[in-house]
Amino acid sequence: MPLEHAILSFLEFTPMTGYDLKKYFDVSVAHFWSATQSHIYKSLEGLEKKGWAESTIIPQEGKPNRKQYQITDEGRAELRRWLVTPMALDPVREGWLIQIFFSHLSSNEEIAALFEERIRQIRERLESLRSTAQKAIDENKKEIPFERANQLWQVTLDYGIDYYEFELAWSEKMLAACKNLPPLIPPE
Repeated sequence: MPLEHAILSFLEFTPMTGYDLKKYFDVSVAHFWSATQSHIYKSLEGLEKKGWAESTIIPQEGKPNRKQYQITDEGRAELRRWLVTPMALDPVREGWLIQIFFSHLSSNEEIAALFEERIRQIRERLESLRSTAQKAIDENKKEIPFERANQLWQVTLDYGIDYYEFELAWSEKMLAACKNLPPLIPPE
C-alpha cells in the first residue's frame, strides 16, 4: 500500500509522530499523494502490527505524551522490496469528467462554467506547486544534503507541474470547443 510505504520512507529519514508525518506529507508529496491525519495514524498502527515500525512514548511536561515511530529492520527490508517493484497503472477517476460526459442536457454556458471553474482551480494548483512546493523542496535541500534524493524530489514536483500545465492547456482548448457545441434539444 503506497501510504504505508510513504510513511516508511519518511521514517527512514528520522523518527516522527503522526502529526510530524502529516506536516511532511503536506509540504512534500501532497501534489501527487495526499493523506489525512486519521489515515496516517491508522497506517502507523498497521505498520507497528506488521513489525515494520515501532513506537516510543516521549513524555512532555504540561502536554500529552508524544508517540514517536521509527522504522525497523523489517520495515527497511519491506521498503526496499517495494521501492523496486513496478506498480500497475492506476485507473483514472475524474468526477468532473462524469459531469461533462452526461451534460448533454446542460446549456453550453453551463458546461463552459464547469471548465472555467476547473481552469481557475488548475491555475491555483500550479501557483501552489511553483511557489509553496518548490520552496519546501528548496528548504529540504538545506536540511537533507542528499543530492540524489533532492533531484528525485524535484522530478516528482516537475511531474506535477507538467501534469497541470497539460490539463490547463487541454481545458482551455475544450472550453472553446464547448462554447460551440450543437444546440441543446431537450428530450420530449
